Amino acid sequence: MARAARAGLASLLLSRYDVFLLDEPTNDLDLDGLDRLEAFVTGLRAGTVVVSHDREFLTRTVNRVVELDLAQQQVNVYGGGYEAYLEERAVARRHAREEYEEYAQNRSDLLARARMQRAWMEKGVKNARRRSTDHDKIGRNARVETTEKQAAKARQTERLIERLEVVEEPRKEWELRMSIAAAPRAGAVVATLRGAEVRRGTFQLGPVDLQVDWADRIAITGANGSGKSTLLGALLGRIPLTAGAASLGPGVVVGEVDQARGLFYGDEALLDAFGAVVPEMPAAEVRTLLAKFGLKADHVLRPAATLSPGERTRAALALLQGRGVNLLVLDEPTNHLDLPAIEQLESALASYDGTLLLVTHDRRMLGAVRTNRRIEVADGKVVEA
Repeated sequence: MARAARAGLASLLLSRYDVFLLDEPTNDLDLDGLDRLEAFVTGLRAGTVVVSHDREFLTRTVNRVVELDLAQQQVNVYGGGYEAYLEERAVARRHAREEYEEYAQNRSDLLARARMQRAWMEKGVKNARRRSTDHDKIGRNARVETTEKQAAKARQTERLIERLEVVEEPRKEWELRMSIAAAPRAGAVVATLRGAEVRRGTFQLGPVDLQVDWADRIAITGANGSGKSTLLGALLGRIPLTAGAASLGPGVVVGEVDQARGLFYGDEALLDAFGAVVPEMPAAEVRTLLAKFGLKADHVLRPAATLSPGERTRAALALLQGRGVNLLVLDEPTNHLDLPAIEQLESALASYDGTLLLVTHDRRMLGAVRTNRRIEVADGKVVEA
């Protein structure tokens, strides 16, 4: 994936077109690749259309935003850059809500007035009928006149209701409300590498000496191909070591979103694959949980491998909410996620109190997520900043 991203970027840098269409161009690019891409895009004189969920990239490169608002079924165009779009969208949404609430209140008040006027009119009619046998002609005429006035007022109020310009209520957006279920605390030492080496062809990671303690929140950065994912695999015991030793502490329960999104990638239906990981959870609860992550009936019955990378990512995040973990390993978790889901993930990480290993090139996420250690991986060497 990383090599394909670099090849695609190289092809782009060598191309000359009148219009450039870039669909999630920052996925799988490292920081150097992002810098090169941003310099290229900002230097273009050709028109450029970017589809991206990379907030920092958008902030640095775009001067107009076209929003596909699925909830309101609208296409909205905002001038200015990405930050200006966020501000203008917030103002527009607030105004839309205020306009609807004003309309709803006016209509409710008019309907209440019309009901009251109709009630007064009906009461006047009943009184007029009840007293129709008396000989007070003047009183009877007064009652009839009062009743007619009430009827006229009621008709006038109803016309006001009909003339009200209808304001549709803004539809509520689907919102991911994510949390990370916590398993009981593990021991003081969560994972260790001692003199660990991994050799794959000409690439070598290590030797690495690393200890991850309880509640450490570690950001792991480095160029593509430097060995970050290999380091994670060695720490978790998933990749055999050529030399040295690796161990996980007692009571460690790992929750992971891997870079390849390989957890749900088989021929089994997503419902069955998910249920196999949490066998204690009834199928109905699995469906409900996946639905909260936007994976409805037409998703859960499909083979997991036919889901998009974004859908498989949401399934992996749902699993973090469905089973308790105390070591959370996220390898490029924002790839293929939309902006609301990214922000919800950041919010969930803020309240997660277990151990965290985070590999990401998302610069906004690196700034937003609280960490207490940073590890740099370069050419197979691991250095703590």
